Amino acid sequence: MEPGNKRVLLSSAYLAPVQYFTKLIDYDEVWIELSEHFLKQSYRNRCTILTANGPQSLSIPVTEGSNSKRMIRNVAISYDHPWQKLHWKSIVSAYNNAPFFEYYADSFLRFYHEKKWQFLTDFNREIQSVVLEELNLKCDIRVTETFLPPNGISAGTDDFRYSIHPKTNRQIGDDRFAPAVYMQVFQEKFGFTPNLSILDLLFNEGPMAVDILKSSIVK
Repeated sequence: MEPGNKRVLLSSAYLAPVQYFTKLIDYDEVWIELSEHFLKQSYRNRCTILTANGPQSLSIPVTEGSNSKRMIRNVAISYDHPWQKLHWKSIVSAYNNAPFFEYYADSFLRFYHEKKWQFLTDFNREIQSVVLEELNLKCDIRVTETFLPPNGISAGTDDFRYSIHPKTNRQIGDDRFAPAVYMQVFQEKFGFTPNLSILDLLFNEGPMAVDILKSSIVK
């Protein structure tokens, strides 16, 4: 990461964490990597919410052919198990008492009832678009046509494809991100839990969510 860089490279992500969304605000030009091999156990097909039992990961299953050697743009969602029903049940249980859950819930409901999305990246893109619309954010988002190796990134671009990751041992220090504290449903039980899915911030803070994102950016 270099001061003054204006472009950022990110992975596709399912309801990405707060850190990810700060990049959509912090950088003038955002590139989403769609030409990499699919990386398991990453935010590409999972998000983390806060439940009464603590943080919980929600993972979108992919078809057996969608192994780690397959380009992510070709990774297909599996509907063999009712993951949509289970995800929505977990989201409702976690955020039903959040101040803005009822206000935003209907915007996301179709993603957990319809099965029109064949490919993971299409699902991620559409649900991200809804989040940006609810946040009233307009971002210059583009997608890669060829894979950009980490050692081949052009000057002026910061690469967060592999460092914004649910596993702490895969994370790399980010001197442009310091999570701002906001109210959470189970904060009295667990204390503040940083860098959860954007849903956590949206359902808890509503219109103030953008201000929290901006406060989490270190200049």
